[in-house]
Amino acid sequence: MPPPTVTPDTATVPLSTLLADPGLGLEQIAGPREDRLIGTIGTTELADPGPYLLGDELLLIAGVRLPQTEEAVDAYVRRLVEADIAALGFGVAPVHDEVPPALRTACDRHRLPLLRIPPGTPFVAVNHAAHQAMAEARHRELRQISEAQAALAAAAARPDALKAVLNRLASQLGAWTVLLDPDGQELLTAGSRPAESVVEQLHALAAETMGRVRSGRTGGKPQPPTAAVEHHAEFHLTVHTLPAETADGVFVLGIAAARPPTVVHRSVTGTALVLLSLLTTPRHALGTDTRSAAALVRLMLGHDPVEVAPLLSSAARTTPDSWIVIHGRLTTSHAGPVGRPGADPVQLAALGTALATPYLDVDGIDLRGLLPAGSTLPDLAPVTRLGWTLGLSAPVAAADLEIADRQAGRMLRHAVAVGAPWAQHRVQDLSLHSLVGAGDAVALARARFAPLADASTPGAAVLLETLRTWLAQHGNWDRTAAALELHRNTVRRRIARTAELLAVDLDDLDVRMELWFALRWLPGEQHTGGEGADG
Repeated sequence: MPPPTVTPDTATVPLSTLLADPGLGLEQIAGPREDRLIGTIGTTELADPGPYLLGDELLLIAGVRLPQTEEAVDAYVRRLVEADIAALGFGVAPVHDEVPPALRTACDRHRLPLLRIPPGTPFVAVNHAAHQAMAEARHRELRQISEAQAALAAAAARPDALKAVLNRLASQLGAWTVLLDPDGQELLTAGSRPAESVVEQLHALAAETMGRVRSGRTGGKPQPPTAAVEHHAEFHLTVHTLPAETADGVFVLGIAAARPPTVVHRSVTGTALVLLSLLTTPRHALGTDTRSAAALVRLMLGHDPVEVAPLLSSAARTTPDSWIVIHGRLTTSHAGPVGRPGADPVQLAALGTALATPYLDVDGIDLRGLLPAGSTLPDLAPVTRLGWTLGLSAPVAAADLEIADRQAGRMLRHAVAVGAPWAQHRVQDLSLHSLVGAGDAVALARARFAPLADASTPGAAVLLETLRTWLAQHGNWDRTAAALELHRNTVRRRIARTAELLAVDLDDLDVRMELWFALRWLPGEQHTGGEGADG
């Protein structure tokens, strides 16, 4: 009989613990030398105790009704093995002076550990020692569960709560954990990633489980959370669906562990599921707390964003009045569905979860958002895996959000043009711009582009934006056209018209540098650094 593959919900004691107890004097004299788990102690002299056994017992007998023939003893042991007992203990005296050889032979044949209980050890002593060890094991389990729950609760209170909870869970389980969105895309992972075949099987198990949840809903209401288990070579795979507030889909927690789950592991996973459920609900992801609601009311009643921003940033537990503006576009060049996630709170929750911000506005395939600026950016890979291309501004104060909005828009166009998953505006503290006074630079910029003021259709603003994008793309016509979503001939005509109005030769690198410098100092642009892109 192989050792149990699933630990029972009650505390257990390893067989080796009883064998090592000097007060018992137990000795294993037959069967495999594997350290099996004992769930309880049973005593019986029935000729066929199998129907009265639950499994995982250390069964104690004195051989009162032990069969007399080798064939009958063999059949007796076979029935015990079929009842899944963990081990057999034989008490020497008063019925038998020694363990019958036929019993030893049968236990070796059927791979059942056989213990010799010496005459001076009553069965009740074995029972007492086992239950004392079980009580100590249960106490250790409860302490481990309590400590793990406290650690998970502390992780859930961090600004990066989802990632922190997943990391803590992976550490507690010694496993790889993954949070999947309703479309099966990986939002966050923690722990050592297993082989791709294991990951693929876990994804397949999650997809099958989510399919059952969708097919089982009635009246537009989602099914309650469910779980599924599967094995892959050395890994134990488990998926748990999280409660959904809509019937459109659910988040899934996936676990790939090298060991079977224990009582502690299952309890810790249950706590993590509760926390992840709270953190991934649309209500939480959309940030409908009282401070955010107060900020919205103040904005709608005409308050300045500078006055309102501290309400949002305090709620997000970040440095007040420091923000990154995000622009995004759902594209077909990345893996992920193309649809209207703005109409689906679960999908919007997935974005809020991945970007670690509740301040998002999704309109069809366009995304705009505010990210409270911290020391580091969140991992953007889950967002790009959802099919989004992103442009990010540099961190700015609330007073400069309008400038940051334009930065994010330009960075999105740059990312689309070069095929990058994302790009961010960079601020350079030491640059050529810092060598020229702000007043002189603004005056130069206004004078340089004054000839565009009277430009006919499409107008000065369009020509300036085309020129800015063309210069940012180093004069590449195709990239500029892609960024502006125009035909390259339209770009050529606009650039030619701009060069004509400004009376400059745009093939001259010095001219391009001068125009780029002047563009940066036009009113409405940020005056404190250079521009670049990361992605």
